[in-house]
Amino acid sequence: MKKMLSGIKPTGRVTLGNYIGAIKPFVSYQDEYDMYIFIANLHSMTVYIEPKELRKNTKDLIALYIAAGLDPNKVTLFLQSDILEHAQLGWYLGCMVGMGDLARMTQYKDKLAKNESIGAGIFNYPSLMSADILMYDPDFVPVGEDQKQHVELARDVAEKFNRRYSDTFTIPQPLTAKVGGRIMDLQDPTKKMSKSDEAGKGCIYILDDIAVSKKKIMSAVTDSDGIIAFDRTNKPGISNLLEIYSILTDRTIQDIVNQYLGVGYGVFKKDLAEILGQELTTIQERYQEIIKGSYLDDVLLQGATVARNIARKKLAKVERKIGITIKK
Repeated sequence: MKKMLSGIKPTGRVTLGNYIGAIKPFVSYQDEYDMYIFIANLHSMTVYIEPKELRKNTKDLIALYIAAGLDPNKVTLFLQSDILEHAQLGWYLGCMVGMGDLARMTQYKDKLAKNESIGAGIFNYPSLMSADILMYDPDFVPVGEDQKQHVELARDVAEKFNRRYSDTFTIPQPLTAKVGGRIMDLQDPTKKMSKSDEAGKGCIYILDDIAVSKKKIMSAVTDSDGIIAFDRTNKPGISNLLEIYSILTDRTIQDIVNQYLGVGYGVFKKDLAEILGQELTTIQERYQEIIKGSYLDDVLLQGATVARNIARKKLAKVERKIGITIKK
């Protein structure tokens, strides 16, 4: 069975974009791949978050993964910070990454362009991400287009390490969804739906009131011609809604377009709002069951036990090869 790995940061409330782009696809992957999914809480340290908020975001994220259908008995689900070997391998790999490679990373470049205060973590975190990936020798890493460069960096580091010290790491392949990989803002469909949306009108949060989420769909920006067609360039608003509809119903975009031939945006949006409402209701009800008691602690202990065993073996192998230990 091929291996797949992914991580997500608990830096804000989980959005519809997170759910469609990352969480929901994993439910279909879990029977096809040996899956490792971690909460990237070490990466959340690159920006300041109130400790209380970080703890809640982390707990909510784990609970929502499971509420969406991930089975902890099929998937290894764990906290990044529970596996200390990630940070140690991140240091070793960071010593092999060029400053130029790190300076080309999108997040760093964006903050630099905006003259924002930049901590060293923003510059160095791609090295840790390479360690996150390479530690478990995944064949595939599902990512959005904006994160693909991190997998490419991990591939470069792995190839460099393998050439220098002999075969050690699997060279991972980025896996980008053809539909739903990049859900856009409902009010500005030219930019990605983001947790940092200050107004909140363009972003749907999974745990928000259902009526509020439906209202956001009904008020989503489209265009003036009223024709339901998929065209990301000329009709980004309705195209974004079609992608959401397609993922939530597991139907092709063309099939949905055919259904709404000659029908206005109002009917289409109303139907989509109802579909979304049903999906969120199911998730929220399951979430309320999961969040109680010690269930999440048990799941994370189980996942950490499996991940730690793999990480210790991989780190020991790396350290023997680079000569950091005196044992051969």
